[in-house]
Amino acid sequence: MGERVGIVAVAQTKYSAARPEVNEEEMAYEAIKKVLEETGVTLSEIDSAVTCSQDFWDGRTISSMNIQHVVGAHLSHEDNISEDGINAVYAAMAQILSGHHDLILLEAHTKESQADKSLVENAALDAIFMRKIGLDFTSAAALQAKRYMYKYGITPEQCAKVVVRNRANAKNNPLAQEPLDLTVDDVLGSRMVAPPIRFLDMKPISDGACAMIMASESRAKKLAEKPIWIMGASNCYEAHYLGDRDLADCDALIKAAQKAYSMAGIDNPLKELDVAEVSTEYSYQEPLWLEGLGLCDRGEGGKLVESGTVKMGGRLPLNPSGGVLAGNPNGVAGMARVIEATLQLRGEAGSMQVKGAKLALAHGYTGMCGQHQAVMILGN
Repeated sequence: MGERVGIVAVAQTKYSAARPEVNEEEMAYEAIKKVLEETGVTLSEIDSAVTCSQDFWDGRTISSMNIQHVVGAHLSHEDNISEDGINAVYAAMAQILSGHHDLILLEAHTKESQADKSLVENAALDAIFMRKIGLDFTSAAALQAKRYMYKYGITPEQCAKVVVRNRANAKNNPLAQEPLDLTVDDVLGSRMVAPPIRFLDMKPISDGACAMIMASESRAKKLAEKPIWIMGASNCYEAHYLGDRDLADCDALIKAAQKAYSMAGIDNPLKELDVAEVSTEYSYQEPLWLEGLGLCDRGEGGKLVESGTVKMGGRLPLNPSGGVLAGNPNGVAGMARVIEATLQLRGEAGSMQVKGAKLALAHGYTGMCGQHQAVMILGN
């Protein structure tokens, strides 16, 4: 990439099982206020806002309408992204690179507690053929998990170890919703939800929001002592119908990762990256996504998550924050990964800090069985 795009401020709310005491805009402003105070920027100075919300989760048509006043979008410019929050970061980057905007406020929010997750996810499916079957993302994920485990010999124990590590990492994250001390037996002994996925193999229902300020290179250097630069970014869609894909593989993620690496000049991601924040709503996704990210060969993801490579102190610490499995809402998760990677590169991750981190990966996905994949490479 020629001209650089910088991240100058980031903030998140505490993630919780439910936030009934606030509405969406009040919850979002908790994070927005922090990034404004950090930079000294006022809403009137913002060129553009990019928000991430979804009508079904918010329970209203054009969900961004109730958030515009807290992002400064009245009589101004606002774009809404209805997918994962990492795509809002992608959209803001594109706006800055276009030359039309040089200071952008981003915001993502979801209150999963106020909707029926299964019904919301079912509405994402084809109305004629698939919605009537009653599928949601969890039942679809169970199909993918079975296919992946059968094709490559991934074991329930390997998936359980993903949960144990992520929930343990979350104990160092003051914003994490559910940090827990777990054993493999705890995970394997939790109730079955959709075989082979058990209750502790899934992320919890979550409410929360996050915010960022991004700027052109010249503006970023004035606003922040440690701007973090987007070195590479890409996204890619799979086919919609599950029968058109081999669910044991993730070709869209492979393509997105390869392009992001190429833009960032990365040849060997496992050796060159210092830290990675990867979105995993279900435990089996971590080894599968690691394969898609080119961090190991196909079918080798289970061995990688068992190794010391991805633990804190290992060659590539994975999800020092605890990740999505410790509690992040739909839509917020991908932007939260970018924020956590930013904190690592700024050296501001506290007890989650990976020493000397200079190059980080952030990942987000949308849709059943990882239909849409996005990868960002960040550097300091």
